[in-house]
Amino acid sequence: MDDDILTIEEVAKYLRVSERTVYDWAQKGEIPSGKIGTVWRFKKAEIEKWVNDRLSMNRMTPQFASIQVQNIISPDRILFLNHGSKRDSLLALADNLANAPQVKNRQELASEILKREELMSTAIGRGIAIPHVRLSSVTDLVVSVGISQCDVVDFQTLDDQPVRLMFMIAAAYNQHAYYLQTLSYFSAKLKNKDLRAALIAVKTPAEGYALLTGQDF
Repeated sequence: MDDDILTIEEVAKYLRVSERTVYDWAQKGEIPSGKIGTVWRFKKAEIEKWVNDRLSMNRMTPQFASIQVQNIISPDRILFLNHGSKRDSLLALADNLANAPQVKNRQELASEILKREELMSTAIGRGIAIPHVRLSSVTDLVVSVGISQCDVVDFQTLDDQPVRLMFMIAAAYNQHAYYLQTLSYFSAKLKNKDLRAALIAVKTPAEGYALLTGQDF
């Protein structure tokens, strides 16, 4: 069984991240992988060792040490959504994120977010999606958070749970490492069921911001 060969989809499901994230890691050589023809493949034993290495205390802590949530999220970028479709939710959140001074091209952000989503769903399970792009028209990494008041059912999630929480990340094109760290940070933190429930239940952006920037997050 240790020699089993896994696909991107199987690795993404095992790690509970998006398939796009696994693809990015493979492209940059940040996860053990190889190509058979034009298709990425992964050895199960190597992936398990890679995960164990990163779950050790000495390696996980430094990885997230540089993520200061208060520097990448602000109360005005926490948005309550009420759209039943993925497209409408993403466009509303992209429009909000484009108000950040770090984003210089509103139309490009919306267009690239939709293109990325068409390529591969950014839903990671547990009712969460983390749409993300790197663009030359973004000067520094910035995040908007969407809290949906209704189920968004067309995200093609691996666990069939409708999406209720969206963390949209836009980064400068040269911020690859920080971009991946931020993706991993939110993916790890949002495994906390109580935190997810608390975020969905907030009544104001200020409450959401307090949760996201609190010491327990």
